[in-house]
Amino acid sequence: MTGQSQAEAASHETAVLGGGCFWCLEAVYDEVRGVTDVVSGYAGGYVANPTYQQVCTGTTGHAEVVKLTFDPQVISYREILEVFFAIHDPTTLNHQGADVGPQYRSVIFYYDLAQQQTAEQVIHELEAARLFSQPIVTEVTPFQVFYPAEEYHQEYFARNPAQGYCQFVIAPKVSKFRKEHLARLKR
Repeated sequence: MTGQSQAEAASHETAVLGGGCFWCLEAVYDEVRGVTDVVSGYAGGYVANPTYQQVCTGTTGHAEVVKLTFDPQVISYREILEVFFAIHDPTTLNHQGADVGPQYRSVIFYYDLAQQQTAEQVIHELEAARLFSQPIVTEVTPFQVFYPAEEYHQEYFARNPAQGYCQFVIAPKVSKFRKEHLARLKR
């Protein structure tokens, strides 16, 4: 939270979400009104200070995640989750598109009982509405520790828009988000 005062930081909340490659989630959440910081990283595993190469083996237990700092006066945790479920497939176990392995699982790491209940309620509502053809497999699990990814992963889409993965995987997700969630875009 570079440049924020302690009072501003105290009024913000945190969410940690995994929905496939962290580059995709980061690129979308960077554009969401009320989200003040997005950091790509790793969570949910048992290896301290993992490297990208270790996480890619699928043996660390970690998922690629984003840690979001947001202003709940501008966007609620529920709305954060609504965006989350709109930008990835929560019905595929341990993969998103061509990215395969437990590091790409769909997961919500909750900080408190309120976040846990909200996540479970949103999942229940989505399943009741039958918006997906398969059951939602998103894990809802307590947050323990977050490890920031290496610097070259931060703001990856913004710094590498011509890279193939960015053009063919990330850009369509960002475009879809912009079209479907215009009211949630930063001005």
